[in-house]
Amino acid sequence: MKYQKLLTPLDLGFTTLKNRVLMGSMHTMLEELPGGHEKLAAYFGERARGQVGLMVTGGIAPNEEAVVAEGAAKMSTEEEADHHKIITETVHKEGGKICMQILHTGRYAYSTKSVAPSAIQAPINMFKPRAMELEDIERTIQDYVKCAKLAQYAGYDGVEVMGSEGYLINQFLVKKTNHRDDAFGGNYENRMKFPIEIIRRTREAVGPNFIIIYRISMLDLVEEGSTWEEVVLLAKEIERAGATILNTGIGWHEARVPTIGSVVPRGGFAWVTKRMMGEVNIPLITTNRINTPEIAENILDTGCADMVSLARPFLADPEFVLKAIEGRSHEINTCIACNQACLDHTFTMQRCSCIVNPRACYETELNYLPTENKKHIAVVGGGPAGLAAASIAAERGHSVDLFEASDRLGGQFNMAMAIPGKEDYAETIRYFSNMLEKHRVNVNLGRKIEAEEINQANYDEVIIATGVTPRKLEIEGINHPKVLNYREVLWDKKEVGRKVAILGAGGIGFDVAEYLSEAHEGLKSIPSYMKEWGVDMEYKNAGATTKAIDEPSPREIHLLKRSPGKHGKNLGKTTGWIHRSSLVKKKVNMLSSCEYLKIDDSGLHIKINDKVQVLDIDHVVVCAGQEVYNPFLDKLNLAEDQIHVIGGAKKSAGLDAKRAIKEAAELAAKL
Repeated sequence: MKYQKLLTPLDLGFTTLKNRVLMGSMHTMLEELPGGHEKLAAYFGERARGQVGLMVTGGIAPNEEAVVAEGAAKMSTEEEADHHKIITETVHKEGGKICMQILHTGRYAYSTKSVAPSAIQAPINMFKPRAMELEDIERTIQDYVKCAKLAQYAGYDGVEVMGSEGYLINQFLVKKTNHRDDAFGGNYENRMKFPIEIIRRTREAVGPNFIIIYRISMLDLVEEGSTWEEVVLLAKEIERAGATILNTGIGWHEARVPTIGSVVPRGGFAWVTKRMMGEVNIPLITTNRINTPEIAENILDTGCADMVSLARPFLADPEFVLKAIEGRSHEINTCIACNQACLDHTFTMQRCSCIVNPRACYETELNYLPTENKKHIAVVGGGPAGLAAASIAAERGHSVDLFEASDRLGGQFNMAMAIPGKEDYAETIRYFSNMLEKHRVNVNLGRKIEAEEINQANYDEVIIATGVTPRKLEIEGINHPKVLNYREVLWDKKEVGRKVAILGAGGIGFDVAEYLSEAHEGLKSIPSYMKEWGVDMEYKNAGATTKAIDEPSPREIHLLKRSPGKHGKNLGKTTGWIHRSSLVKKKVNMLSSCEYLKIDDSGLHIKINDKVQVLDIDHVVVCAGQEVYNPFLDKLNLAEDQIHVIGGAKKSAGLDAKRAIKEAAELAAKL
């Protein structure tokens, strides 16, 4: 067996998990949709069928004060619990096990009812919490216990008590947010009473044959966080109180250390769980950026944990475990940690999904059923949209010819994967390439097909996914030898000098700045990453924080934009700050309100606030957006309903792979 450790059952005494894989908690926003529990049942059922050992739901609040936002999911009555029975029944029918996460957000609640150990406002929330009275604390403990009992009533196999990520329990534990001077404040023994009492009373209430996972904050990554000695002491006390499993939590939401973004090395935080191994006698789960069976197996094989938690990888591929079992790991649709359709959606109150798998959280609405009317389909363009359209159409039984003018598949993803921290984008190209082969798509590389050839081939359907081309700017000197566009830099790998001006500070501009500011020595090691972002791997400091190390770019880089205000304000909700921080650390000069005057031998002439200046640069890289590339649409002689334009070929404004792949999937599902 290839993944022997990963696929070994885990005996919990009263029950056995079929393997060492936990599908970690993710709030999908299905919890709040009309008919959401039926959708959740299909979502979890599909992943149970995919053979994951144990699943955990998104966070469910034990009372109204605990909710993520007003109107968000909670479980405090039997009526609310009854809605969950369709989920547990579906999962059990598929042979799976599922725990419900109990989450009290504390001062992170986006609500006027928010409460916390002390009335200290979170830097990421506009609402200031009310300090809990002793009777509030007692009532809240009782609400946790009641919520666990209701979860048991609803058919869940257990609960996960969320004690990390800076939520309420975590807020009780650290001096940063707990300024109390009563029995729940002061010394650590007092501060940890809250979680211990929750676990102790929950175990008494649910009996011995019910899973209780406690998600412990192994690394707070904030100043005045827990010390390592405190984390170990808490782990032992939580075990003594009755927990079945300890799950690892990494970093508060307000921490300024990327913990799950694509810049994080794979398995980058398993080392801290390994420190805990041997300190307790119950199984330990490690987490964060574990997105392949190989990474998971290595983590287990090197003694970092007893079990691994993967969350977003199960959005990307519900059959992750099944494919590992069947020796089909090359067919796994790998999570690329972009956050664009999952966390960015959740934090903007949209339904969660996945950029590389638009079916995620749409299992009742988007399905790739076998066709009853086999067609001959041409797909023009082998970027993300074309790859998705061709592979899904062929999977359904259509005969598909794919034409790509360049010598490689992947389109814009070939440029994305060149950016430091985005290397995983290559996995999506690998996945779709394998799907094209599996479903027998006729792939034509280096083949710039003309409209006349399509007209003569009698295709039933033609999908145009020719993508975009870099937008040109109208500036005096735009054809100067100093001027390059982003495609020439990232695709053609043209040489760029030591002094560079980048015109345009959208996503592409940031990517090019990151690309040009790195030494390109390969993937960062885990120790070098932790050093860069200020994580104390020796855990000498509370919260495991230390001074971050700036690594100035080997180039002098100016990132310019015409609009006023901060750079990167339109980047991803959960990742934009990472990109901004990274460029600040690299000493990239960010200029706004720029008027581009001309480019000549002396450099780039600009005007800012009526002041003209000349930037002495070797190259100007234009990253001013994209234009539709659709060279022959008006030359096709097919009926209008036979021609389908998707992705950048349809609309360049606001183009991203999320939209392109989603359009492709929806089209291919109905052809």
